[in-house]
Amino acid sequence: MLLPSLFFLSSASQLISGAIAEALGPKANLHIVNSLIKPDGFERSAVLAQGVHPAPLITGKKGDKFHINVVNSLSDATMLRSTSIHWHGIFQHGTTWADGPVGVSQCPIAPNNSFLYEFSVPDQAGTYWYHSHFGTQYCDGLRGPLVVYDPHDPFKSLYDVDDESTIITLGEWYHLQAPSITGAAIADSTLINGKGRYIGGPQVDLAVVNIQHGRRYRFRLVSISCDPNYVFSIDGHPLTIIEVDGENVHPLTVDSIQIFAGQRYSFILNANQTIGNYWIRSLPSSGKNGLASGFTNGTNSAILRYNGAPKSDPGTTQPSQSNLLQETDLHPLIDPQAPGKPHAGGADVNINLVLGFNAGTFTINNHSFVNPTVPVLLQILSGAQNAHDLMPQGSVYPLPLNKVIEITIPGGVLGGPHPFHLHGHSFSVVKSAGNFTKPNYMTPVRRDVVNIGGAGSDVAIRFRTDNSGPWFMHCHIDFHLNAGLAIVFAEDPKDTKVRNPTPEAWKELCPIYNDLPASATSVHLVSTPSPHAV
Repeated sequence: MLLPSLFFLSSASQLISGAIAEALGPKANLHIVNSLIKPDGFERSAVLAQGVHPAPLITGKKGDKFHINVVNSLSDATMLRSTSIHWHGIFQHGTTWADGPVGVSQCPIAPNNSFLYEFSVPDQAGTYWYHSHFGTQYCDGLRGPLVVYDPHDPFKSLYDVDDESTIITLGEWYHLQAPSITGAAIADSTLINGKGRYIGGPQVDLAVVNIQHGRRYRFRLVSISCDPNYVFSIDGHPLTIIEVDGENVHPLTVDSIQIFAGQRYSFILNANQTIGNYWIRSLPSSGKNGLASGFTNGTNSAILRYNGAPKSDPGTTQPSQSNLLQETDLHPLIDPQAPGKPHAGGADVNINLVLGFNAGTFTINNHSFVNPTVPVLLQILSGAQNAHDLMPQGSVYPLPLNKVIEITIPGGVLGGPHPFHLHGHSFSVVKSAGNFTKPNYMTPVRRDVVNIGGAGSDVAIRFRTDNSGPWFMHCHIDFHLNAGLAIVFAEDPKDTKVRNPTPEAWKELCPIYNDLPASATSVHLVSTPSPHAV
């Protein structure tokens, strides 16, 4: 669909390059643009929603219907100019066409076109996020938080504040545009709420999180990372976890959280310490020039500031020992038991995924995922039902309706630990990462991104096929997904058409994109990081 006049006028004033955009939703225009930004002091062109990074918060309430009109105004040929948006963690019951991944549920939104995503959250509330799901585009900036508030939150009595000011995003930043990165992608800096410093760079302002003594805060921690995982902590303050990836859990108090790409945690922080400034720390698993080795000159850091404290850097130190979150200590607040029988292989369908790597390409069960020219959903709607008919061959797994599925994923492949995300579902982690973890079928955590660990790990997850449609399962290190580390579960393919009616605008996406000239889809590669005027 060609660019319309403003669909929701309320969002027009929020397109302000270089500024903090107000929260949007559940009805909004989301303008995707190129703009120059310098979140760590190095200026470069980026792919942005509303002209800002991170993308603006989108909010709604449990039971809402979202109408997000994505308007594509991208023009910078050093990055992808078509786009799509995935609403990470939203189940999309009956709206698999709105899930977002290119090649699975849609064709890209072409430049100078728009597309209206419509989906409901009748039974979901919690912390989610949204990002481009086209190539490695979200690594160039198109990523931001999405929160669905629950008016009847069972933990409401535990906190006083839960709003836009209590969202913390963690992500990395690259000085080189993502399509031009060769070999392993190594970040230049860590950004907390869109601000950070790189080794040897300028002492730019860090993000500041303001709190008032005596109040209790529900912080929503969102990893919008393309690659690194982070160990997150706040000096002098324990963190009481109450939600994981949109699923409430029994409160668990820790000092630090290792958070992988795509994961989210809500934690309660009691502002009961001496009024002052405290370091917020996010140590990455990798980074250039020793970035992952500490917090020199404020790298990997932000500031927790009590009202009344001086505007200065903290003098706090990190404790020598920390109570690090263990995934096996997390347990669902309601319906804790995993589906299926309480033993290994106690599901209706058991699938083992063997990961491999060869010559720059990842494989799952000897097949590397390559985006099909026709999205899997369109293939299904056109009559394809069986594995040998669905493309890419060897990467699409048809699953029957209303069955328990157990997926086992051994760790150890190059580039790990790999965080795996399943679209369309939360799953029970019946066996977490680690060489000595024991299965738990009675109270395993439910989530939608799981770390599969290193060599010797044998992670197992379970879910029930109650959501007809093609659902992507992939490593959330975006460069690994782009190199083939993914499969698709075609869930209940025979009923997908009747259960997921598609709008006319969705049907137009592929013809419009396929008619683009090569000059509109090619990417101009650059060899060294440099600002690029748009």
